[in-house]
Amino acid sequence: MGPGHPERPERLRAIMQGLEQARFASLIRLSAPRAEPEALQRVHPQSYLSALERAAPREGYAALDADTLMCPKTLEAAWRAAGGAVAAVDEVMSGRADNAFVAVRPPGHHAGAHNPMGFCFFNNIAVAARHAEAAHGTERVAIVDFDVHHGNGTQEIFWADETTLFCSTHQAPFYPGTGGRNETGVHDTIVNAPLLAGSTGEAFKEALADRILPRVRDFAPDLILISAGFDAHERDPLGGLRLREADFGDATKRLMEIADRRCGGRIVSMLEGGYDVDALSRSVNAHVLALMGVSGDANT
Repeated sequence: MGPGHPERPERLRAIMQGLEQARFASLIRLSAPRAEPEALQRVHPQSYLSALERAAPREGYAALDADTLMCPKTLEAAWRAAGGAVAAVDEVMSGRADNAFVAVRPPGHHAGAHNPMGFCFFNNIAVAARHAEAAHGTERVAIVDFDVHHGNGTQEIFWADETTLFCSTHQAPFYPGTGGRNETGVHDTIVNAPLLAGSTGEAFKEALADRILPRVRDFAPDLILISAGFDAHERDPLGGLRLREADFGDATKRLMEIADRRCGGRIVSMLEGGYDVDALSRSVNAHVLALMGVSGDANT
């Protein structure tokens, strides 16, 4: 997105470097394929896909809003980010993988059905949910978003959907200005747990325990999807929460416990935010170690 932009290639380089450690050697690693058009069209109309094609520059940068820019290769990356979501769902639902973490950029949870926003072009987590329904017959999907920013695009897409539960912890008041506790959707399948700036891991755990985890458990999903944003870390330059790596690992373990009881352990996690690259790498390590069922310090 241009020099100095926080959503930069170094994010993925830091993640991949962290996952080169010997303790991650057993992971199955796949490249994200390009999504098929029909996978995107379950979430985004063709008119929107065509508009992005027209907006893509042949050289330099094109600004779609104050935060969201495109270079000549952005759209291909976005298609592959969505394709990674689809491929991960296929791996997990087929039993070829117990669970999956999808390390891709650009992120997706701010993208609405008809508009890009906040560094996001396609709503990858929504694409994953719709693909699970269409290709694997899931009847109930739960999405848990712990990015520091509210996943307004995901909430919009599933606002009137009784088969998808969307739960979010996030800083508020904060960008993008949505995510109040009173925003519950048409079928009471939207659950928001806003946190005040400066909130620590204890407040995060309390929000999960009181508002999020019981709803996910009672929903009895066939699949749990995670919008895994790590910008709630205390070192992140864009957020004001004070979480640490262990908090992300603990949240992952709590979700895995529900997945083991309710849906055969099936979890697909999609990377969202996280803009201090060192904190991002360590947080992803903690998250992936939890998905692997490994206990211990993510920094050792």
